Amino acid sequence: MEAKLIERLEAAVARLESLSAGGISDRGLPDGIDEVSSDPSILAFDDLMAQYAARVSAAAEKIGGQVLDVTKLVLEAFSVQKKLLIEIKQTQKPDMAGLVEFLKPLNEVILKVNAMTEGRRSDFFNHLKSAGDSLSALAWIAYTGKDCGMSMPIAHVEESWQMAEFYNNKVLVEYRNKDQIHVEWAKALKELYLPGLRDYVKSHYPLGPVWSASGKKASSAPPKAPPPGAPAPPPPPPASLFSSEPSQPSSSNPKQGMSAVFQEISSGNVSAGLKKVTADMKTKNRTDRTGVVSASGKETRSSSPSFSKAGPPKLELQMGRKWAVENQIGRKNLVIDDCDAKQSVYIYGCKDSVLQIQGKVNNITIDKCTKMGVVFKDVVAACEVVNCNGVEVQCQGSAPTISVDNTSGCQLYLSKDSLGTSITSAKSSEINVLVPTGPDGDWGEHSLPQQYIHVFKDGQFETTPVSHSGA
Repeated sequence: MEAKLIERLEAAVARLESLSAGGISDRGLPDGIDEVSSDPSILAFDDLMAQYAARVSAAAEKIGGQVLDVTKLVLEAFSVQKKLLIEIKQTQKPDMAGLVEFLKPLNEVILKVNAMTEGRRSDFFNHLKSAGDSLSALAWIAYTGKDCGMSMPIAHVEESWQMAEFYNNKVLVEYRNKDQIHVEWAKALKELYLPGLRDYVKSHYPLGPVWSASGKKASSAPPKAPPPGAPAPPPPPPASLFSSEPSQPSSSNPKQGMSAVFQEISSGNVSAGLKKVTADMKTKNRTDRTGVVSASGKETRSSSPSFSKAGPPKLELQMGRKWAVENQIGRKNLVIDDCDAKQSVYIYGCKDSVLQIQGKVNNITIDKCTKMGVVFKDVVAACEVVNCNGVEVQCQGSAPTISVDNTSGCQLYLSKDSLGTSITSAKSSEINVLVPTGPDGDWGEHSLPQQYIHVFKDGQFETTPVSHSGA
């Protein structure tokens, strides 16, 4: 009986030792990160990536180029967020400085995406901006309470997507009748956040991430280098050149500085090495110089073309698909007459100029222009005004969409055929739309509102433009 009992105890001890050597806890779950990875919230994040991120990636693979590059960075940001969620379950809640350091890997990926939108505007600028602005939704993980200055996690995701949706809609409008792959990419990107990320946060983190009460402490930001100590006292100044003490002449130490200069002057040989100026060398007697400016010189300077500091002026068709009008200054007679509905027009860095587009084109973009006038007949997709100041745009035919973004001062002239145009504005001021009002060719001016009133009513906010009534 005792032998059997001892045998059973030895078997139990051996089993416990094997379990301990295999890294299994007394609850039968893997220790450390494997245990956290099996948490329902982490598994749900994997489902989110499999269901929604795969569609965005598949569409980006077909498009390639910058769209594929920015999509890879978006997926990398989601992957970083998953790692942070795993670490949160093993880490105590840090202070603000520690939180910034904790979220640094995510911030670095977001900065990479934002860097792709800088510089010269690319053909896929709307894709890049849509992806870049959408990544701010991942900052819900930084929510630490109602006093942190952020919206609740669910609301933060929704608000962040609203910023990205402006450019996402541009992609949909531009490619809806041209390339359905881009439309699929834009729709998949939206679904990644709404409903994808929003529903995930709503199900698992409606009040923000839950930090571990007994986990490790988050690493704080490295301390700043201490300010340098007081600088060493400067070396004593050299002896004054105007010292009142008489210098002691010495054959081994010749005089230096002002003493040597005065000695040279007193020697009387100051002009010994100078060249004599004859009468014909004097300016008043020279025949090759005159005070009259020749007319030819003036004409040469005034007739030279104006160049922008950004580069030489350009008006050319690139790759048979895109008209590039760049750095034109003071040119009032720019014309594009040989164009078709498959070509786009990109106007960049122009000032005090007028461009006429005499034909139907696919898309028109006016970027970083000042006091620029553009007259066009028909556009298939949209006319966009971005980062401009004091521009005038006249549509003589039809345009389904006109968008004005980050612009101060914009006059839009619509024809009778373009009264159904959809006008979108964001971060812009002084937008006036002029429409024909009668058979005599009169124009009626309408200013688009810049101020809005938001009122919470019946469980939601109602937004109305501010109206100013005169006395």
